[in-house]
Amino acid sequence: MPDSTDPAVPEKACPLGVCDGSGWILGPEDVARPCECREARLKRGKVRGVASVIPPRYRGVSFDRPPVSDMANDLETKKVVLQVRSFIDEVDARIAAGRGLWLMGNTGTGKTTLAMLASKEALAAGHSVAIYSLPKLLAHIRRTYDSAPGGDSYLDFFERLTSVDLLHIDDLGAEKKSDWVLEQLYALINERYEEKRSIIVTTNFDRAELEDQIGHRIVSRLTEMAEPLPMYGDDNRKESWEAA
Repeated sequence: MPDSTDPAVPEKACPLGVCDGSGWILGPEDVARPCECREARLKRGKVRGVASVIPPRYRGVSFDRPPVSDMANDLETKKVVLQVRSFIDEVDARIAAGRGLWLMGNTGTGKTTLAMLASKEALAAGHSVAIYSLPKLLAHIRRTYDSAPGGDSYLDFFERLTSVDLLHIDDLGAEKKSDWVLEQLYALINERYEEKRSIIVTTNFDRAELEDQIGHRIVSRLTEMAEPLPMYGDDNRKESWEAA
């Protein structure tokens, strides 16, 4: 049965209401020209196979609802919330320029929530997004080494990770340090850096600690791709648990 996400398979309708769903417009003398919807369909097909779904816990995040609305009124996090809002308001220009977000700070301060909100809005704006925690990303890379012929090879997966408009990595630095981990991170981040592809990262480490964990070369590139946004304070998850 054909895969409906395959760009070669016509969709039921053109999202722009222009073509017949095939991605092509038939002009005079039966000469076909591509519809504007075709580029978006080809992009979706190219990045098929990456995790691009917002986890259920974060699907309802909004600037108008807690915990983000509470963070916007907190002096320790208000500035970061405003910077995330600015990224979202200018998401097309930021992604086109290869600019992203780098949220760092204590556990439970809302880093992942804000990062997921930015990724959610990027998806809503029509951009392709890959969302992974670092351990899950590295586990997926390891699985590609054992893929059967015709399966999801390392090169195929790497190309998809470097092709998406926005790569979101949660818990950067969480994996045990090793030469293999550093090699994978450097290859991925350096490729996106050179191609001016946007990235969002969250980490519990400050810059010096992150350099010790993943190396100066990687952190140096991140610094040029996204301004570090510190988020320090109490563990809100712990406070919620104690209040229950």
